[in-house]
Amino acid sequence: MVNTVKIYKPLLRATMKLAGVRPQKIEVEPGTVMNIWAPSRSKENANNGKKPAVVFLHGFVGDGILTWQFQVLALARDYAVYVPDLLFFGGSSTGDGRRTVGFQAECLARGLAKLGVQQCTVVGFSYGAMVAFRLAELQPELVESVVATSSGPVVTESLSRECLERLGFPTWSEVLLPDSASALKKLLEIGSFHFPRLPKCVFKHALE
Repeated sequence: MVNTVKIYKPLLRATMKLAGVRPQKIEVEPGTVMNIWAPSRSKENANNGKKPAVVFLHGFVGDGILTWQFQVLALARDYAVYVPDLLFFGGSSTGDGRRTVGFQAECLARGLAKLGVQQCTVVGFSYGAMVAFRLAELQPELVESVVATSSGPVVTESLSRECLERLGFPTWSEVLLPDSASALKKLLEIGSFHFPRLPKCVFKHALE
């Protein structure tokens, strides 16, 4: 059977390019590369680079552009939209052994600086919101405001337990690392306001 997700990804990339954003590989330090969807040169020049910048940070499931595709289409005309793949996701990688939110924020700040972003609003979902809060703490002159969903500036053990109980899972690994189509479907439904009805095969293809 044809993998529907593999078919959709090149179509998505083409659509995003038509909307005026394209992926750029930014080496933020030796051995660490971030893939960031950013305004194309032609779009920047057409508006003299004066559009307000918005940075979208994805959660633990999915890369940046897959998570924020509809927001990019809605906002790219009036805003300079930046959508990074956080390290260890999508097209971003590192040989560094650090796995902290702080390391993500530091690398993101360097990547945005190389793209010429001086001030921005950061929109974060779940894990991306945690990175957004940390980025605002580290770079207050860069982050004008933070819009966060499904997370908070501080996550305590008691809050974590309460959230797991509410979701009906014993551990976060079972929430964030689904190993079946039904588990992936539940995770995406948890993280979405109105998740569309999709055939079961789509979830199977996403896990392949």
